[in-house]
Amino acid sequence: MNYVNIIVEKGDDFVAEITLNRPSSLNTFNIPLAKELNQAIQELDEEKQVRVIILKGAGKAFCAGIDISNFQNKSIMEYRDWIECMEKPLVTISRINKPVIAQVHGVAAANGAGLVAAADLATAGENARLGLTAINVGLNCIGPVIPVTRSVGRKRAIELLFFGDLITAKEALNMGLINRVIPEVDLDKETHKWAAILAQKSPQALQVAKKAFYAAADLDYYKAFEHMNKAFADLCATEDAKEGISAFLEKRSPAWKKK
Repeated sequence: MNYVNIIVEKGDDFVAEITLNRPSSLNTFNIPLAKELNQAIQELDEEKQVRVIILKGAGKAFCAGIDISNFQNKSIMEYRDWIECMEKPLVTISRINKPVIAQVHGVAAANGAGLVAAADLATAGENARLGLTAINVGLNCIGPVIPVTRSVGRKRAIELLFFGDLITAKEALNMGLINRVIPEVDLDKETHKWAAILAQKSPQALQVAKKAFYAAADLDYYKAFEHMNKAFADLCATEDAKEGISAFLEKRSPAWKKK
């Protein structure tokens, strides 16, 4: 598919990059960008030469939220359809098989912060700032706070939701909103390097782990164990499991099935 609002690049190391490409608007979400991003995530999930997806932004920011230039004069149902479109990529990330890493520079605000939290993993430049800022314009990040809560817990998520402050990359790291803080000059290189390392793991094992993790997240403690045990048993019967064990015993690098 030919995209206008995003750029999709696929490397020869099983890593693909999606770049939000509305730099003059700080990569804010509008309906075309949201639809293209959702479509690209789904298409890359089906691509055999892709095992890990990186999300990043062009220009000065990762994503400053939702473009509110066409906010006015909608019915309640139109507002609902509009916001569901904006948040669909956040949900899709949890439903696809492959790991997604958000790479944050500049600002990740409102729906942009939700996108970071919705990603399976996240890196950020030292100067990055993140926050649920919509309350500052009389709205609120009621959708994005869902993945944020899963990352940082209730008390900290509510603080971000109520106050609308932008926090530093270091604060986001301490909260658990991101995984790594990287010097700005190395952000692209180090994030891609991290993704490439992940792409060398068993695709089947990674994908089973991701699907099982999200499926078990809302189960009670004992049901979660039952679900994970079944997922692990299924994984044990895969080609990658057999190859991984054989490679370990034979002291060689595994040749994973491409998936």
